[in-house]
Amino acid sequence: MTTLIYCFRDDLRLHDNPALTAACQQADYLLPLHVSPLPQTTRWGFARVSARRSAFRHSALQGLATALQQQGSGLLHASGSLASVLPALASQIDATAIYCEDIATPEEQDELAALRACGLAVHSHWQSTLLARDSLPWADAQLPDQFTRFRQQVEAAAIQPAAPLPPPSLPPLPPAARQLIQPLAAMDYPAVDPRSSFPFPDAAFAGSEAAALAHLAQYLQRGLPHSYKATRNGLHGIDYSSKLSPWLACGSLSARLVLQQLHAFETEHGHSDSSYWLWFELLWRDYFKLLQRQHGRRLYHPGGLPQRASPPHNPAAFQRWMAGQTGHALIDAGMRELATTGYLGNRMRQIAASYLIHELQCDWRAGAAWFEACLLDYDCSQNQGNWLYLAGLGTDPRGGRRFNPDKQAAEYDADGHYRQLWSQP
Repeated sequence: MTTLIYCFRDDLRLHDNPALTAACQQADYLLPLHVSPLPQTTRWGFARVSARRSAFRHSALQGLATALQQQGSGLLHASGSLASVLPALASQIDATAIYCEDIATPEEQDELAALRACGLAVHSHWQSTLLARDSLPWADAQLPDQFTRFRQQVEAAAIQPAAPLPPPSLPPLPPAARQLIQPLAAMDYPAVDPRSSFPFPDAAFAGSEAAALAHLAQYLQRGLPHSYKATRNGLHGIDYSSKLSPWLACGSLSARLVLQQLHAFETEHGHSDSSYWLWFELLWRDYFKLLQRQHGRRLYHPGGLPQRASPPHNPAAFQRWMAGQTGHALIDAGMRELATTGYLGNRMRQIAASYLIHELQCDWRAGAAWFEACLLDYDCSQNQGNWLYLAGLGTDPRGGRRFNPDKQAAEYDADGHYRQLWSQP
């Protein structure tokens, strides 16, 4: 009888989870596990994960635990590092191997290397992208150095993802593990701010797979893909963008399922330039994840891919930026929204990041760390890629993006509504 452990990482779902499906096919007994890292403080002096972001992840785990229980299984939750938890657990239940998602970012790769160094058999499956790596016309090392070329070649070759997988049938829990399963500890969730564009912890915006699937269904049912391109640069409101990113980031929602249902929507209601733009954004997501596979730790060098000298930094200016006290009304509004709600629209993220890098002359890594702490939809590859792009330290040949905050305010907040809405924390 084969006993396996499935370690959930950024794939907190049952649907379209190839790594979990593979484990279920190989196991007679399967123990689903999630290990949360211990709290950390960044080099910039703040908690690496904010209370609100931690609460969103907790709600995703609650949803996962419920879904597993409904299948006759359960979720074991532990805290620490994988290497501090898994060797003793595997020995305790006589597990012969660990199955998990493969994630290209350095810390996640180090986690699996540490497990293997402990003598554990680890089977990691790449499922982080919409498109399968073996369907692409280049090896990792030959990834095009510009997104536009990447997109054009994908579209010219008519590459599409495989159909999403249904939830697997789960093997029973190992007998020795059944007494280990306990309900997740309760957590006091922060109150919903009525100004929020992603009003977690409202139940409809919880991190669970069920909430994610319900949100996608209503988004399509209301025909919102046909207005996405025109509204995606909005600053305030639930419907100006798809709001799928928090669920995609923690893996409660599969990108392949999103695209499958988007195609079904287009078949019934027609294609449009706007609905195409959702595919465009999913390709950007893939590109940053593949860029992480290609360059690895080089993306974390202070000088980015060109490995330039460390950027300048102004600690006092950085503190004002974090607190929404720069003196520029649009920037301050955005930073207050981010700190209060854990969400910020993509346009406002770019404006705020550009201001920190180019106007305040601060280290882009400090800004990236603050976004990591706050954002409910934090995804390491996306965050790193976007900050490098704006700083001119990634693959973009234009050498960075500098946004004029006054021009942006005039174009995207002409009536001053957003600035007034967030004039106070």
